[in-house]
Amino acid sequence: MKKWKQKAIVQKIISYLPFGQNINYLFQKYVTKGENLNDEYFLDRLNHAKKHIHHYQKISGNIFPNSCLEIGTGWYPVVPISFFLLGSETIYSVDIKMLTSKERLATTLRKFVELVDGGKINDFFNFQPERFHVIQLILSDLENHDLSQMLQLLKITYLIEDARKLSLPDNSIDLINSNNTFEHIYPVILIPILKEFRRIVKKEKGVMSHFIDMSDHFAHFDKSINIYNFLQFSDRQWNWIDNSIQPQSRIRIYDYKNIYEELNIPITELTLREGNVDELKSINLDDSFSKKSLEEIAISHCHFISDMTLTKS
Repeated sequence: MKKWKQKAIVQKIISYLPFGQNINYLFQKYVTKGENLNDEYFLDRLNHAKKHIHHYQKISGNIFPNSCLEIGTGWYPVVPISFFLLGSETIYSVDIKMLTSKERLATTLRKFVELVDGGKINDFFNFQPERFHVIQLILSDLENHDLSQMLQLLKITYLIEDARKLSLPDNSIDLINSNNTFEHIYPVILIPILKEFRRIVKKEKGVMSHFIDMSDHFAHFDKSINIYNFLQFSDRQWNWIDNSIQPQSRIRIYDYKNIYEELNIPITELTLREGNVDELKSINLDDSFSKKSLEEIAISHCHFISDMTLTKS
């Protein structure tokens, strides 16, 4: 049996268990090795932060967002800490469950210390030295800080709530971002989330910046399949394979464009990774994907940037 199928079965079982997310973390950390904070993941998130910052500065004219919000931060809050170092005063992370911990947060902070000590942080963004000093103080007295105290010092607030009904006022957030999160949210939930983002983001110089990875995430683990493997299944078949621990919606670039258009969210800039049509042709595509060009279906990654000042009333 292929490794991706084994992982799918395990995650499907875990999804029915109490504390499924915690069990999945241990499974990925010790079995699949997919959730350790390695350099590849850390640098990938730093590059995302760099691009969020670039587009925010370009659109707003401000050096940093005073208030920012990220959905789906996960176990290691790399991007929120980047905004702390940049100078942001109010940093929200939204998720349905608290996935980070004191240990994971400390691991993330140590990565930033290595980055600064190695003289490489300015490759990504200019940081405020006094903010970095806060990180050093936390790590030097780690045993006397609990998770909530660490987050408070880092100006990070976790909102453990339904992103479709956020406890934030209208027109209150300068920058909303996500990093390979939307692909884990089915449209029936993503659409009301984006409506809520449209409500809370500032309409004057407010920005939304979202990275989406539309590849089959099982291919990240099992190199015997390509990134289009999951497009061979019907929706019914995929419903049996997919799981609530790490769901994959499979929707393509044209679906995201339609959602943005229907919600009146401007697409100010859109960066695409074209994908590999030859690899796509090796898959017996399900009929549900037959109405679009192979070039469109093959697009594997994208980055949506929205200048919310351009939102039509």
